[in-house]
Amino acid sequence: MQPAQPIPSEPPRDAATVVLLRDTSNGLEVLLQRRHAQMANMAGMYVFPGGKLDPADSEPASTALLDQPAASLHVSMGENHIDPARAAGLHVAALREALEECGLLLAEPTHPGQTLDAPRARAMLREGMPFADMLMALHLRLHTRQLAPWSRWITPLAPSVGTRRFDTRFFVALAPPDQTALHDDEETTDSLWLAPRAALEQYRDGRIDLAPPQIMSLAHLARHADAHDVLAAARSQRPPVILPEAFDQNGTRTICYPGDPLHSVSERALPGPTRLRMQARRFTPEDGFEALFT
Repeated sequence: MQPAQPIPSEPPRDAATVVLLRDTSNGLEVLLQRRHAQMANMAGMYVFPGGKLDPADSEPASTALLDQPAASLHVSMGENHIDPARAAGLHVAALREALEECGLLLAEPTHPGQTLDAPRARAMLREGMPFADMLMALHLRLHTRQLAPWSRWITPLAPSVGTRRFDTRFFVALAPPDQTALHDDEETTDSLWLAPRAALEQYRDGRIDLAPPQIMSLAHLARHADAHDVLAAARSQRPPVILPEAFDQNGTRTICYPGDPLHSVSERALPGPTRLRMQARRFTPEDGFEALFT
């Protein structure tokens, strides 16, 4: 098995993703949104809301509007190589993307008796108002206590989807029960609430497209009964770092994860399979679909 040839690229860009959860009578569900078919990266795929870190996210004007100090957020992420401002900025980015991409506002009013107006907040962003200015205008404080760092995914040197590389922090959060998630019809064109296993079944059956980080994350989430269980697990551990390593075996694309015999990191980072192979245009474990859950 030969290592896949890396594509020349810039260092990975900082990014943040928020995995929004809700509990239903049928169990845990997660929000997935379909990327616009004309997007440069991951076009047409179903993803968790997220995007790259903007410089303004880490500026004092933004981080001053958080409900926790930057130092506390830095500790919760467990990344000693970044400073507290950047850690806080990644939380801002996750919450900003949740509002921009699906219209969910994870914030709290700073004035007694004030109510949240997520549609208005999103409309103000669409009109061009900077995120921090919108929060100040509506007297809001970002609710980082609703977020918990879940994992950190770094795009392989030989990406399977697109050519851009990102260093993406995945956060988990309970979706506000009194708000409705809606795609923006610009970056995203469809929204689905699905149980993690149901999403993977739809991927297996060719009904939706997923990238490997979403496949492995959904398989991880499928091991939890409800949102509280996910959040408790996230807060009890340091987020695992996953830098997949890609190989070609007789023309078959194979992606290995920490703990796999072919991976340079021997310690397992995630439950489930340590290897996915491209078969019939779908990434699947070597031992079949059910290996995602064992």
